Amino acid sequence: MTSAAADPIRVFVVAPPIAAWGLERLVQTRAPQFCVAGVQSSIGPDDPLPGHEAGDVLVMDAEGGGTVDSLSRMQGMLPVNLIVLTAWQDPALLEQAIFAGVRGVVRKSDPPENLLKAIEKVWHGELWIDRGATTRIVMEMSRRKAAHRDDPEQHRIRTLTTRERQTVSALASDVAAPGKVIAGRLCISEHTLRNHLTSIYSKLGVSNRLDLYAFATRHRLGELE
Repeated sequence: MTSAAADPIRVFVVAPPIAAWGLERLVQTRAPQFCVAGVQSSIGPDDPLPGHEAGDVLVMDAEGGGTVDSLSRMQGMLPVNLIVLTAWQDPALLEQAIFAGVRGVVRKSDPPENLLKAIEKVWHGELWIDRGATTRIVMEMSRRKAAHRDDPEQHRIRTLTTRERQTVSALASDVAAPGKVIAGRLCISEHTLRNHLTSIYSKLGVSNRLDLYAFATRHRLGELE
């Protein structure tokens, strides 16, 4: 095993003191795979951002630690995966959080294990989003982009190889599926899948799986065989 493979996933917690205490101990139950990189009680307009010590994944209590505006501010300045822990029931707030750059949304009513799973998933570049909100979010992204796109997008699509089109189709059929599952459906390794995705992102001008899903939905690429 390489030293890189043994490095723990560093988790930074943003929550009020009592909630942070519990979240720290939850993360510590997965040592040495996870470690707590730091704790901050809140991130508001006047609060400093964590900086480099923010770690790999930042978990924020949405009710006590920050706001959607805070998320937008962090996403623009910190190279970190964001997870929101929330009691929000309003779909509009969840959508705003995703558009602000959140990679995972965990409800406070969920089992604690869900947060640990979400941390691992987003660290691996995947999403942890309520399935019920996914379609609304994707369609809104599509509407936003359709309103001001030039159509070099069709030209970009034509640059995809047959295998890359099959990869896009497989991802579009199940945006929340882990990379291992997608690779299995395509009968390729996860390493090969990552290579395909790097090429696809570059050709289509997208930056992540949710963005790719929105692009594929807009152009009905999920219907490709």
